Amino acid sequence: MSRLTITLPDEVHRALKEAAATRRRTIGDLVAESLERYGIKPVEAARDLVARARSHSRLDEKEALEVAVEETRAGRSS
Repeated sequence: MSRLTITLPDEVHRALKEAAATRRRTIGDLVAESLERYGIKPVEAARDLVARARSHSRLDEKEALEVAVEETRAGRSS
């Protein structure tokens, strides 16, 4: 597992620590979940999404990729 150092304003860091404690999660867990919700995922995850979309539909590869992109964008905006 990789480590990352980021600089946050003190008030954001305090809010992040409070959120993690309230949820009984680590700060790393919250950051990782936030990145995933924002759409930051490994390429393999995108390929898997396209494969699942294709297996549940009659879409060709291009159409399935378009659906995957639309779903990813919709997830980012929610």
